[in-house]
Amino acid sequence: MKDAETPLPGKAADHLANERTFLAWIRTAIAVMAFGFVVVKFSLFMKQLELIFSETTTVVPARGYSSLIGIILVALGGVICLLSYLQFKKNEKQLNNNRYSSSSVLISWFSVVLIIGSIFLALYLLPNL
Repeated sequence: MKDAETPLPGKAADHLANERTFLAWIRTAIAVMAFGFVVVKFSLFMKQLELIFSETTTVVPARGYSSLIGIILVALGGVICLLSYLQFKKNEKQLNNNRYSSSSVLISWFSVVLIIGSIFLALYLLPNL
């Protein structure tokens, strides 16, 4: 019987690390999608409040891009999920062939998208100061 402290053979440990990385990306995708869902629901909530507290009975056209931003975030979460799965399968194939080469394309892509998105969100929120 093996001791609990005994390290796994290299190949098994590598596959488990690949799986943990994939699951971390999936958690990130779920978080991005959940945040997008919250943004859309908050936008709908604000529209309802506007209708309740408005003194006129006419429907005021919606202002802002909260719904669009939320939908984009949900779609981005789906893209992250797809790309992380493709990266996981690529790494798995490389590990099985004992020819692993690291790649930071997914991390670079996600970082650039988040930086651009945060700049647009900051510019969108700036007039509210």
